[in-house]
Amino acid sequence: MEEGGTVSRFETLLYSTQDGHARITLNRPDKLNALSYVMQAELSAALWEADNDRDVHCVILEGAGRAFCAGYDLSGADGDVPVSPVEDKDARSYRGHRSIDDDAWQLERQQRWRMALFDMHKPVIAKVHGYCLAGGCDLALLADMVIAADDATFGFPPARDLGALPNNFWVYNCGPQWAKRLLLTGDTVTGTEAQAIGLILKAVPGEHLEDEVVGLAGRMAKIDPDLLSANKRIVNLAMELMGARTLQRLAVENDVRGHNTRAADGFRASVAEKGLKATLRARDAAFGDGRARVFGPETRDENGRLTDDP
Repeated sequence: MEEGGTVSRFETLLYSTQDGHARITLNRPDKLNALSYVMQAELSAALWEADNDRDVHCVILEGAGRAFCAGYDLSGADGDVPVSPVEDKDARSYRGHRSIDDDAWQLERQQRWRMALFDMHKPVIAKVHGYCLAGGCDLALLADMVIAADDATFGFPPARDLGALPNNFWVYNCGPQWAKRLLLTGDTVTGTEAQAIGLILKAVPGEHLEDEVVGLAGRMAKIDPDLLSANKRIVNLAMELMGARTLQRLAVENDVRGHNTRAADGFRASVAEKGLKATLRARDAAFGDGRARVFGPETRDENGRLTDDP
């Protein structure tokens, strides 16, 4: 592929290289880039393509449309991705989601795709605008640095009723107290607030986001990719010594536990009766605007919305 060329063989992504960086764009804007099985598998492939390309020094990961990523695709419409070239579901019985072990196996499979962000040698910048929720946070926090629009929205609302986090890097970024504050309520923070608590590297006005990210990528393009790799990997190894890799394995098993709660049973029953959109609206309506306040008291009006005066 020539410098500046675009690979169009992905179904759910855009991939291009220019000026020493690869740009991977989640490209399901009509679904707010919800993470399907196909998208996660393609993302892993695109990340390893960038890691294998000696002309690429770093990767920019972004979302098309009005959001970075609004979470995992819960619609059930996503076609499965074959595990191997010999998979034949007409002739053999394969795993589904019937047992606790099936659930863990499927979650671990998806986690292996996402962990490419952490495991690949070259650095990844997550460029976040709009919604960065649930699975979107799982992707962003696996990246090496997150730069966001100041009005972006970060949070994990499914922690209110559906399960736990299948990847968890929150505690390594914002510490245990803010991790608990956000994950025990499913509340959200803005890009500016996410920077203030250490969840992300930096927040900038939306009109400066592209230049900010490309500027950082340009600085890394001046560095030998092998040296970038050495410096990324030593920091990641430090996190592994703090248990980060083991925690991801445990996060999957903990999510299975979350899937077997009364709350999750109620969520699935509501989806079957009322549909996904109505279920999500009803769940989140109880939390007003669903926001946490980083500075000052959380004074709210009768509808559960933060008031202007902290």
